[in-house]
Amino acid sequence: MTDAHAPEKTGTAQAGTNPLAPAPEGARTAADVVTPELVAQLTKGVAGSGRTANHTPFTGEKLADLPESTPEDVVRAFDLARTAQAVWAQTPVRQRAAVLLRFHDLVLERQAEVLDLIQLETGKARLHAHEEVQAVAVAARHYGRKAPAYLRPKRHAGAMPTLTKVTELRHPRGVVGQIAPWNYPLELSVGDALPAFVAGNAVVMKPDTETCLTALWARDLLIEAGLPADVFQVVLGDGPVVGPEVVRHADYVSFTGSTRTGREVARGAAARLVGVSLELGGKNAMLVLEDADIEKAAAGAVRACFSSAGQLCISIERLYVHESIADTFLERFAARTKAIRLGTSLAYGADMGSLVGERQLQTVTRHVEEAVAKGAKVVAGGVARPDIGPYFFEPTILDGVATDMSVCTEETFGPVVSVYRFTDEDEVIERANATAYGLNSSVWTKNARRGREVAARLRTGTVNINEGYAPAYGSVQSPMGGMKDSGLGRRHGSEGILKYTEAQTVAHQRVLPMAPSLGMDDEKYAQFMSRSLRLMKAFRFR
Repeated sequence: MTDAHAPEKTGTAQAGTNPLAPAPEGARTAADVVTPELVAQLTKGVAGSGRTANHTPFTGEKLADLPESTPEDVVRAFDLARTAQAVWAQTPVRQRAAVLLRFHDLVLERQAEVLDLIQLETGKARLHAHEEVQAVAVAARHYGRKAPAYLRPKRHAGAMPTLTKVTELRHPRGVVGQIAPWNYPLELSVGDALPAFVAGNAVVMKPDTETCLTALWARDLLIEAGLPADVFQVVLGDGPVVGPEVVRHADYVSFTGSTRTGREVARGAAARLVGVSLELGGKNAMLVLEDADIEKAAAGAVRACFSSAGQLCISIERLYVHESIADTFLERFAARTKAIRLGTSLAYGADMGSLVGERQLQTVTRHVEEAVAKGAKVVAGGVARPDIGPYFFEPTILDGVATDMSVCTEETFGPVVSVYRFTDEDEVIERANATAYGLNSSVWTKNARRGREVAARLRTGTVNINEGYAPAYGSVQSPMGGMKDSGLGRRHGSEGILKYTEAQTVAHQRVLPMAPSLGMDDEKYAQFMSRSLRLMKAFRFR
């Protein structure tokens, strides 16, 4: 394996490095990491009479032979999960939460294993893979600590003060069907499953086949942490074949992926009247106001636009910069972008990795080439790098993008960002909101109050001030999700766990019935209730 620099290195590139130097002697390769023994261990219990395989984006070579599930295998997985869930749901919530806390420790202790898998399956740089480790550890800790409070019975004011005692209970939905994407195979698989487990559910997960080893590693670790094996079922196979079967049998559906597929999942769930949460696409905007710190904003834009090679639903693809600072900002942003180191090594050091496969490379190439053909200017990047790996594409900045270009309106999901200039705050907010998506946005300003005011006007599920995406996503006590075509429902916080439960209201009426009594006829009862309602309002009863 080799590391390579993009051309025209300036700015932050490390002096004295050799861009084509071979990996250190004894460095790990795919064959060192993905051994037949590991694959056998991770796929144990995955039903499938067929065979499939996954591949590494770094070279395009096969990583592992895998079982492929049939629709009948999916049915069996749900049967096993239902049987196990009935027992798991009776386990005290604090014992279920303790599994998450043990899992937290194991993930951090054995992170080197999963970092290798994430890199090999997604093509990410190691630091970007570590973002997934951080996110999963934070989610495990949060729900491991807070689940008992989120799920405990809650008292509410009753219909008749002192006479009506009301308790809200939370019951698990049963078996959650989860369809997880390829781009964050640890965080968007097990990270979303953790609150479902601690709420007392079982999960049947369909990860993307190309990145399933990471999800299977997490399953293995959860079982080691104390989760009953049958509570967590994994099925593998083609999305159009296996995905609908998961939706067809689930008591609740969790999906992360494209808006187009999300609509199909929503229709399938709606037909069965089961709940669904969807985190879908985005065309996220970053607003750099005239009073922003230009150096910090330029550095932040690199993180916001090019983490995981832009294959992150909440990464920035539209960058709006105030006219008065646009030239200076663009110069510094471009210098940092040209200095990004591309690499394939299973070690820290590379700044950006590969696209995941041919389809993503084709989309990125098409968006850039079409924009250039229609008059856009390439400020940095703009070309594929097959000399490094089959799906590498340089981090790219486009200027002069117009609304008739696909890169302006369609989700690219790659390391490409378009820069636009503005002069008026109301205008830029309107332009940022002028998209079908509403997942994430970013505002840069030295004025905290102004930043919060602008943030409140942006129609996105999360907004980050003076950072791109990490603060909002990492604040797991707060909800995260999309508006408009970016999805339904939320992960994280109370909403991220309560969605996996059914609410039940138990009302105990004491002493007097809610009906005429004590010798009252219907008319006197109606008068009595009318006086009572007026008194309750006067004494500010809820």
